[in-house]
Amino acid sequence: MKLYADRAPTAVRQVVTDVLVVVWVYLWIRVAIWIHDVVEKLAVPGQKLQDAGSGIAGNLADAGGKVGRVPVVGDDLTRPFAGAADAARSLAEAGRQQQELVGKLALILPLIALAAPLALVLFLWLPLRLRWIRRAAVARSVRDLPAGRDLLALRALASRPLGELARMGPDIAQSWRAGDAAAVDALAELELRRLGLRGSRR
Repeated sequence: MKLYADRAPTAVRQVVTDVLVVVWVYLWIRVAIWIHDVVEKLAVPGQKLQDAGSGIAGNLADAGGKVGRVPVVGDDLTRPFAGAADAARSLAEAGRQQQELVGKLALILPLIALAAPLALVLFLWLPLRLRWIRRAAVARSVRDLPAGRDLLALRALASRPLGELARMGPDIAQSWRAGDAAAVDALAELELRRLGLRGSRR
């Protein structure tokens, strides 16, 4: 499997593009981590609220227990403490729920931030890169075979701009149809050059 072209301009372009893609992905991963850390900080108030609510509820419950031991009026005195303790537990629960929500956001928001950049890499850059690798492998395997060079010449005739083909001569297609070896070789070299590959070793 050949990852990079033989010819310097194409190979340099491929290497630079690959490096830029790696840097692009790395930067977006860093952005996602930063978003995660920032969102996680939003959980601190919820944690403090939960701790404070739990502490107050515990203290009120203890105080209510002690007041409840007062003879005759103990039960009546306990009710306000029990109600306040329940309210404090509600605050603690609200703090816990806020932390859960922040935890979910800390997972979802970084994934959303990464989705578009990674989609560009997976659905644009990677298919183009794999297609070049596949075409280069086929071209290298057939470039030294007469039939393979004929296929490369046909590919050049079918895909290269008309102006580029016209510069090779007004009857280049006729020469290829006639089996002119020089025309076939010139067209095959044109296709190999487009892929950034060296010519035949013949």
